[in-house]
Amino acid sequence: MTDQSGKSHGRKAIRPTLTPRELMTATPDLHGVWKAKIITLFPGAFPGVLGESLTGKALQDGLWQLDTIDLRQFGVGKHRNVDDTPAGGGAGMVLRADVLGEAIEYAMTGIRGNWPIIYLSPRGRPMNQQMMQNLARCDGITLLCGRFEGVDERALEHYGVQEVSLGDFVLTGGEIAAQALIDATVRLIPGVLGNQASTEQESFSSGLLEHPQYTRPAEWNGLNIPDILMSGHHGRIANWRHEMSEQITRERRPDLWESYLRSQKKNND
Repeated sequence: MTDQSGKSHGRKAIRPTLTPRELMTATPDLHGVWKAKIITLFPGAFPGVLGESLTGKALQDGLWQLDTIDLRQFGVGKHRNVDDTPAGGGAGMVLRADVLGEAIEYAMTGIRGNWPIIYLSPRGRPMNQQMMQNLARCDGITLLCGRFEGVDERALEHYGVQEVSLGDFVLTGGEIAAQALIDATVRLIPGVLGNQASTEQESFSSGLLEHPQYTRPAEWNGLNIPDILMSGHHGRIANWRHEMSEQITRERRPDLWESYLRSQKKNND
């Protein structure tokens, strides 16, 4: 079989040039580097926003890698068909198990270690911070981006594919959800953000939503930065931030607040 992968994205040599550097060029695997493999009908959608800002810089610097695998290359027949009508009737089309199977086999060739296969699906387990922390500790992930009415259930069962959801709504495909999952995971990889403390103090890391943030100017449109933040008393500032996190969580996310209270009670027992 010819090379079925799309493009690899990762570390590149940096040389002075007036020509913008292409982020999406084939690169060798970097040993021990977290990697995302994306099975998609739209490999050109990647890296997308992942190629910008801190995740893009980390991609160029080799802190993580990204491979796209074009599902169409595994299609059947002259027109490389990847889908067919639903068994039992119904609207839309379903991605074929045999096509998906070949793509997954290709993606997982040579893979070792803790490397889950994830299908982005509205019926999956909702994404949360704990999930991203667990994925960041994996060796890598393979993401299956669905289209149409979904995928043949047999492919999910055969390969033990985990289903993960971006939220309680339906997208036209899994590419946006895949980028969200990768972004939320990659930023937890050491060295990507530069300041590891920022990931420890943000929303969800402690079970609470993040406290309000302020910066200069000290007064804007008649609104002032809270005096406590200008006091220089770090202990009182920390207490204020914690209290504000509790208040915001209690008001905006009662579900998180109840979970937080349960965890606190368990820790105190």
